[in-house]
Amino acid sequence: MLAIRHYTHAHPRAMPPTADSAPDSAPSPQQLAALRERLDGWAAELGFQALGVADLAVDAYVKRLDRWLAQGYQAGMDWMASRRDLRANPERLVGGCARVISLRMDYRPPDTEPLRILKSADKAYVSRYATGRDYHRLVRPRLAKLAARMQGWAARHWGADSCQRAFVDSAPVLEKPLAEKAGLGWIGKNTLLLNRAAGSWFFLGEIYTSIPLPVAAASATDHCGSCRACLNVCPTDAFPAPYVLDSARCISYLTIEHRGAIPEPLRGKMGNRVFGCDDCQLVCPWNRYARPSAEADFRPRHGLHNADLVALFGWSAEQFRQRTAGSAIRRVGFYGWKRNLAVGLGNGPATAAAIHALRSDATDSALVREHVEWALDRLTQTSLAQPCLAGPRPPCA
Repeated sequence: MLAIRHYTHAHPRAMPPTADSAPDSAPSPQQLAALRERLDGWAAELGFQALGVADLAVDAYVKRLDRWLAQGYQAGMDWMASRRDLRANPERLVGGCARVISLRMDYRPPDTEPLRILKSADKAYVSRYATGRDYHRLVRPRLAKLAARMQGWAARHWGADSCQRAFVDSAPVLEKPLAEKAGLGWIGKNTLLLNRAAGSWFFLGEIYTSIPLPVAAASATDHCGSCRACLNVCPTDAFPAPYVLDSARCISYLTIEHRGAIPEPLRGKMGNRVFGCDDCQLVCPWNRYARPSAEADFRPRHGLHNADLVALFGWSAEQFRQRTAGSAIRRVGFYGWKRNLAVGLGNGPATAAAIHALRSDATDSALVREHVEWALDRLTQTSLAQPCLAGPRPPCA
């Protein structure tokens, strides 16, 4: 998930202090410990599976970020470099920030047979995080509720008007490093956060707070060992080294964040992956422990977990708007969606239906047209041995 979205700011009206607390007094260690103990229960009530607290010492991670940027591995995501200083200095993003609370929400839907879909070349593979409701719309309000609850508790117990800001894959936040520092897992060789009990099928959210809460005793240790499954399975060889991702070769970047033409040498490697890619998660041994999410909003909508490429390619712009309402897929836009589907069709079987769909496309976009022509060229070459597929739909002998 590479997207940058909006932030929320929870800052409710302070409640009056209790009789045993002086207004605007500094919290005692006991009060901070008591608040920290309550956070786990509050988070669980809101549907989060884990919570941790980190301090702001991220220098080691910033050095890795700088090396990554120096290699140009951010590809077209210019904001990664332009907002680097805010990532490196959380207190510049949120004045007065003293701690970052990291939270985990599992999203894996009940078995949607991802491996079967990947092997079915006529199907469209949509990354499983995007088959349901846009996670921002679910996670962000719950973070805001937790932040408001913290705010009220602090106001009652020591009278301070503390500040909390909640983020979900938004703003310049070192999301995975902070989660690692908070003890939620370790950053694996595929650059995703991994957890021994939950694998990597989860979303992360953060609350920047001015409350100096007790921090995690230690970051999680690395349990990848000698395993290279995620590195070896990547269809486009997007990992130049363990723990390093070249976004320009990553299918998630190419199908979501990239706005131009997909480089031709990579198109054939994308297979039927039309929005994101889960390969490095599907082969990770730690994901055998991931449990299906109980959140109804994360269940597939509009059959997107098992849809035909031809059917999706046939959507009009209006159908796209209607069927991606409240979906993360909306981010790629109609033309980007058609571009991705054209590549998927070009990598699929040379059926009469696929060829007809491509030939009949009238999308007013040079970007889409380029990928449609590429796909038709591939399918036409494939169908030379099957003359009945080369024309509109003549009868087969």
